[in-house]
Amino acid sequence: MWEIRQERAEDAPLVEALNAAAFGPGRYAKSAYRLREGVAQEASLAFVAVEDGVLRGSVRFWPILVGNDPALLLGPLAVQSAQRGRGIGIDLMRKGIAAAKELGHAVIILVGDEPYYARVGFTRLPPGRLKFPGPVDASRVLGLSLKQGALVTLSGTVRRPRLDEAVCAQGAGMG
Repeated sequence: MWEIRQERAEDAPLVEALNAAAFGPGRYAKSAYRLREGVAQEASLAFVAVEDGVLRGSVRFWPILVGNDPALLLGPLAVQSAQRGRGIGIDLMRKGIAAAKELGHAVIILVGDEPYYARVGFTRLPPGRLKFPGPVDASRVLGLSLKQGALVTLSGTVRRPRLDEAVCAQGAGMG
């Protein structure tokens, strides 16, 4: 059985390799990745699944703004391909969602498959409520309210809240 624990500095290269294997080089062109560019992840909300000393999966959360409201962006969530279907991803998300709620965050959004993410409470947002900096399939925009009513009024342009390291801001809602 795997253990879910907070990501450590020494895990970062393994997490990056896992994300590269899971999503390939095209991941950098996606709107969600562009929102992460130059922004530090929420370190207290980065978790890994470890089994027999092997990193099996990881989840990270990133700060974003939707209009003027702070929110979290879930992802990437990655599990070793041979380990998928065991519940590792669901356990990682549950741990991250519980920690985010405990820290007082109001809402989490993501772009993903509704049937999978609905298992931890995510629901499809009405098309057009959130505007991403780049193409996004509106049927894949999902949200989860951590505070009552937080998702009901959430609308606007999704953008980075700040830049933590210098990057080209073009295309990520900052330039």
